[in-house]
Amino acid sequence: MITLCGFAVSNYYNKVKLVLLEKNLAFQEELVMTGSKDEAVLRDSPLAKVPFIRTPQGAVCESQVIVEYLEQLQPEPRLLPADPFAAAKVRELCTYIELHLELVARELYGAAFFGRTVDDATKERVRAQLARNIPAFQRLARFSPFVAGETFTLADCCAFVSLPLVGMATKTLLGSDVLLEAGVDWKGHLKVMASRPSVQRVEADRKAAIAAMAKKA
Repeated sequence: MITLCGFAVSNYYNKVKLVLLEKNLAFQEELVMTGSKDEAVLRDSPLAKVPFIRTPQGAVCESQVIVEYLEQLQPEPRLLPADPFAAAKVRELCTYIELHLELVARELYGAAFFGRTVDDATKERVRAQLARNIPAFQRLARFSPFVAGETFTLADCCAFVSLPLVGMATKTLLGSDVLLEAGVDWKGHLKVMASRPSVQRVEADRKAAIAAMAKKA
């Protein structure tokens, strides 16, 4: 059986979890926090990042590598198109979401979600980068109704867990949701996704984990 290691508040953990649920793969979860010094964690995720998975053959880390592995492990239901070019376009969307949107906005997360501070120079750098990157993403994304077009794909798994964070963090720190302001209707995408049992499970577990963290704090 696959063991998914990480924690349910992590967007990349939830990306992998969503794929596992969509593919009806049996898995169990193990709580592992980022930055662990445990040798067993470092053996399987050398930078102590989450998520990572443990399989009977060994461990795999990095969320995109994991979901591509899962796609090959159980091709149906498909989350990447059979056509190589169409599959490449889905991977392209995943990269844009994670590298050019989420990673840029991540500099704001500490202040937006965890009460830390961020300087004005960082805010303005993030604002400028997103102002350049969002129109580029819009040239690729379809949202008709799914990110890559008419079919649910890995791009939707990436968008579902990351675009809301970009929107909320920028609204809190920059004064406006830069995605909605530019016409990226991530809230509409959430509504499209909300009927999927996998999404409902991920959201319920995420909210429970947030509540448990707040209680512990």
